[in-house]
Amino acid sequence: MSRNVLLKFLGGYNNSHALRRAVNFWPPFLGAGIRVKHISPDMKAIDVEMKLSWWNANYVGTHFGGSLFAMTDAFYMLMLMANLGPDYIVWDKAASIRYRKPGRSTVRAEFRLSDAQLDDIREKLETMPKYEPTFAVEVKDEQGTVIAEVEKLLYVRKKDVPKEQEINAMVTEKSERSPS
Repeated sequence: MSRNVLLKFLGGYNNSHALRRAVNFWPPFLGAGIRVKHISPDMKAIDVEMKLSWWNANYVGTHFGGSLFAMTDAFYMLMLMANLGPDYIVWDKAASIRYRKPGRSTVRAEFRLSDAQLDDIREKLETMPKYEPTFAVEVKDEQGTVIAEVEKLLYVRKKDVPKEQEINAMVTEKSERSPS
């Protein structure tokens, strides 16, 4: 399924209600019991929760780590796509999770995107062919205790960046990282 067809199915870039409904019926979320509780109309805030049940518990009766990780997947990418618009390419590039405490009750994650973060991305892409911002989100239990910390690395570039400019930037980045 092409990106444009999927976006139309989900209601386009700026239809938060259609996106919430579609994501809540997406099989990996539905099967794990992950629910999107709120998406702001401007797509700068998303709240997700997951209740503990027999199908998302591990062998010791706490939240399965993969489900905790899954409940943080793709939201920052979707938020950036909606706010930057169709002239930008946005991908999830990498993620890491650090489990802090066992999850024994309903857990929640709040995703927030500020105007300052969006301005920073747009500003950096005026002089750089690509930018890889990081975003952090905490998964918390009902008492507000941090269960897991997730860091997401995204890849963002303008669609009109010439391929040669992007390749040159990757070569420069690689040479800066390699030992002399």
